[in-house]
Amino acid sequence: MYKLKSASIFAALMAVAFFGAAQFTPSGSLIASAAAATPASKLGDLAAFRRIAQDTAALIEKGDLAAAKNRIKDLETSWDEAEAGLKPRSAADWHVVDKAIDRALAALRATKPDPAACKQAVAELLTIIDKQTGKL
Repeated sequence: MYKLKSASIFAALMAVAFFGAAQFTPSGSLIASAAAATPASKLGDLAAFRRIAQDTAALIEKGDLAAAKNRIKDLETSWDEAEAGLKPRSAADWHVVDKAIDRALAALRATKPDPAACKQAVAELLTIIDKQTGKL
């Protein structure tokens, strides 16, 4: 077992308090990662999906619904590709996010997309993702 000085113990306690996790290397150095700072959902890390939804929201805000429609397609594709790894972790949570993605897709793919409806659907998607990760 490695001997740790009180400063190292204090650093570890602070890392746990701020980041939720801390590790020590065999030499006793403290490691605290940014990933530990991000609350994880039962589904795992949803940050990449949230970034795509944020990008989509920004495009809607600019009034570029065609680009937003293309960007939300990236979300659909990456979500579908990740399904096998995510859904078994929490099928109920997966379905909640999946339905929100479907609503955002439907709003942006409408024959004549309504900017307000698109904005609302993507905002609701972001809220659901944030709830899953414990940010709300």
